[in-house]
Amino acid sequence: MAGMPTLPVTAPLTGRDTELEALTEAAGVTGAPRPGMVLVSGDAGIGKSRLLAALAERADAAGWHVATGHCIDLGGSPLPYLPFAEIAARLQASRPELLEDLSRRWPAVRRLLDGPTESGHPEETVDRGSFFESVYAVLDELGREAPLLVVLEDLHWADRSTCDLVSYLFTRRFTAPVALVVSYRSDDLHRRHPLRTIAAGWSRLPGVRRLELGPLSDDQVRALVQALHPEPLTETQLRTVLERAEGNAFFTEELVAAVGTESMPRDLAGLLLMRLDHLEPDAATVVRAASAAGRQVSDRVLGAVTGLDASRLEAAVRAAVEFHVLVAEDDGYRFRHSMLAEAVYDDLLPGERRRLHAAYVNALSRPGFNRTAAGLARHAIAAEDHATAYAASVEAGDAALAAQGPDEAARHYALALDLAGDLLDTSHPQQLRELVTLTEQTVAAALAAGLVARAEGIAAAQLRRFPRDAAVRERARLLVTLVEAVGMSDSSTVDLVAVASEAVALIPAEPPTALRARAVASYANALSAHRNDPEAVRWVEEGLAMPPEVRTGAVNAVLHTALARVTERGGDAAASERILRELLTVVHDNDGPAEVRVLYQLAGIEYEQGLLTASLETYLRAADRSAALGQPYAPYGADARVLAALVAYQLGRWEQVLELTAVTSGVPELAAAGRLSIALAVRAGRGPETVRGADDWPALMARVRPQWTTDGMLAIHSGAAAIDLHGDAGDLDRAVALHTDVLACIRQVWGLNDFQGQIRLTALLVGQLGTHLAGRPADQRGSFTAHARDLAGRAEQAYGMGRRRDRGAESNAWLLRLRAEMLRLGRAVGEPVDGRQHVDAWAAAVAAFEQYGHRFERARSAARWAAALRGTGDHARAGEVAAAALVVAQELGARPLIEELRPLARGHASDGSSNGIEVLTPREREVLVLVAEGRSNREIGEQLFVSTKTASVHVSNILAKLSARSRTEAASLARRRGLLD
Repeated sequence: MAGMPTLPVTAPLTGRDTELEALTEAAGVTGAPRPGMVLVSGDAGIGKSRLLAALAERADAAGWHVATGHCIDLGGSPLPYLPFAEIAARLQASRPELLEDLSRRWPAVRRLLDGPTESGHPEETVDRGSFFESVYAVLDELGREAPLLVVLEDLHWADRSTCDLVSYLFTRRFTAPVALVVSYRSDDLHRRHPLRTIAAGWSRLPGVRRLELGPLSDDQVRALVQALHPEPLTETQLRTVLERAEGNAFFTEELVAAVGTESMPRDLAGLLLMRLDHLEPDAATVVRAASAAGRQVSDRVLGAVTGLDASRLEAAVRAAVEFHVLVAEDDGYRFRHSMLAEAVYDDLLPGERRRLHAAYVNALSRPGFNRTAAGLARHAIAAEDHATAYAASVEAGDAALAAQGPDEAARHYALALDLAGDLLDTSHPQQLRELVTLTEQTVAAALAAGLVARAEGIAAAQLRRFPRDAAVRERARLLVTLVEAVGMSDSSTVDLVAVASEAVALIPAEPPTALRARAVASYANALSAHRNDPEAVRWVEEGLAMPPEVRTGAVNAVLHTALARVTERGGDAAASERILRELLTVVHDNDGPAEVRVLYQLAGIEYEQGLLTASLETYLRAADRSAALGQPYAPYGADARVLAALVAYQLGRWEQVLELTAVTSGVPELAAAGRLSIALAVRAGRGPETVRGADDWPALMARVRPQWTTDGMLAIHSGAAAIDLHGDAGDLDRAVALHTDVLACIRQVWGLNDFQGQIRLTALLVGQLGTHLAGRPADQRGSFTAHARDLAGRAEQAYGMGRRRDRGAESNAWLLRLRAEMLRLGRAVGEPVDGRQHVDAWAAAVAAFEQYGHRFERARSAARWAAALRGTGDHARAGEVAAAALVVAQELGARPLIEELRPLARGHASDGSSNGIEVLTPREREVLVLVAEGRSNREIGEQLFVSTKTASVHVSNILAKLSARSRTEAASLARRRGLLD
């Protein structure tokens, strides 16, 4: 890593002493070397690069190795892992023997150097998970050799794959002294910029520090001016610099450089371009050509584009470097500041731009010139060379897919699809087939990236434009493609069965073909999804009767999963599971996406049978497999992660839920909404005041709500949490309105008047009414109670309307809970309710949740069972039941439930008041000792080598488990219970 240059700068670091000290400390460069992670943000030109260069100088002086990688603006077509590839290339140039050794031990990192072959495809596809782990291992290994500072600049231009890798490194953290410092332009992060959400997630990760650079003060600008221009300026000149620089270091540099010229243009672009006025014609030609290249251009390509011979090119480039316009690097030239490049490019005449880009196309198309398909496509589009842009975009899409970047692939393919409309003649059979193939590729890439709505929109648009008199086979392919996209969304207005039926009708049954098999599988799946089971079975049988050679792995998986779904719904879960497990042995290692699909459905069967632990493991296998394929947001993989979080929530593994639902990278909105819908459940269970950041739950709900119509399950999961959050706050009107909103949405999206999920929603709402209605006026009690009875009647009708015809453990538990809640509500509003009936109803609900395995809801049902027992005078049994439930509530940190249980369990030997040590984890006991010593959260974090945020979460959990309202009360209780011995 030695010998890797940092960013050359001309301006001294002035006015940033405080920021440099903070950055050096956060990166772990001061004192004993240690890992550090920092986000540096600020406006363009504010001084981020100079500050990072100063950090690199300090690190180098302290014996650290420094590695710097950059992202560049490629016009919306970023290259996957570019800053890491730059670091790897420099390491290869400076220490090839070290990189060779590291590559032998972790072969996946070779991908950073090999990149695409001339055809656009890497020679082999590397497992994404292995690749991320290998990059981590290599950096950690380098850090063990010597402390390592890794600087990644300009992440606002990064592709999502790069952001995912940074997220992995931030989340995994290093054991060796490796500092990861990332910078980006905050003024570039508009509302829809993908990095906006990503950076917000990074800043909330434990151990990640954030440094925002603001403008320099007037005094600091004066000091910088003096350093740049030792001869004193007049007060007028200095005031002009102060007014125009506005605290921006780069602007200050340019203004000072312009002092003494005849005129000082008011606009920055004119100011930046003044430096070019001093260049000779050849140098100006080189600079203009370089502005169209992107971030960097090689000497060879620049010569080909400008047409200058070697001697003239060398002289021109040297002049541009001496005038601080360009910077020479080992492998080419770049502008000293990207804003200068932008100003030069914007100053080009339209015709001049086209000619320059055309020259780049010509140069990059020659044999032996290094280029990327994405870069060639960008130049070709700007040159209005649509034929080259089309071919290069397809090639770039292929390369992105091979590099496991489906979102980038989808963008490249979509661009090619736009260009194809003017280039391909649909009356020509071969070109029509090419268009349909490109549509299939684009839709598949969008689905793999989790962009479900975009995939459907692309397929539907191409079908609308498809000539009616064209080949029926190609129309059938488009119809099947549309069915595959629509099948992933609940919000589509497309008649899935009708479209699939048309596709089957267009393809003859004889002779059997792969397209016929694909269409039949899609039709069977659509029929199964719409619960037309007899017809679905008939088409599955036709598909399975076709010769194996025409049934690809994906088609075979669709046929068998459709059959398994119908079989399970018919009541034979064992047979359904057998089908899927046999299929799993066939698709394993042969067809990754098919394996994810099978695992996802298998986990669903285990879930319906109440086998929650097994279901969690299978859902996690599906999610991990999808991520390893480079498709973490593809529908089945993303849904598997969400449902894994749901099952973990039901099992009481709430910390695991928070890990699974973290949105710390460029997660598509649908996948993010799925995760947040389960995260809200933990916020509801623990109460907003005990979960860090939980008071922002309305904002999270607002982010989830737009996705309800795309996936109805999001409405059920997030709606259930919001009912409790509104209810616990005493806002019954909003809880009722939310319940109504969820039911209306599901009925519209799924086309069902009643559905199984409404049992759970209604039970939760009635439970909140039973808790808070007693103090309301009589007329409100009457109207709320009447509404509850109507809802309960509808829920009874929905019982058993799930995936299977028999009644599963979950729906049974929630129905018994609803019946018990209705009795409790009756007692709350003064209606005559038989005490023994009330007790028996709650005992049945507790037993049902015990059988199902839902720890929190079993404990909450037990709290109400204890209250019913107390109502009959059985105080001893009530205390016993409540104390046992209190232990669970304390383990979960469920403060609202703790407050409900505490008075019911008070005085009982198992209420936690005598000891409680068994409910604290070893780490929490360590934190408790420090709390008792009066340490702050920051001091606790430093003592235990955890972040302040993590320390705060531990303290909140301790307060909940000890039923303490403050740190002082927790310390007092701990001493009384012997927890500090």
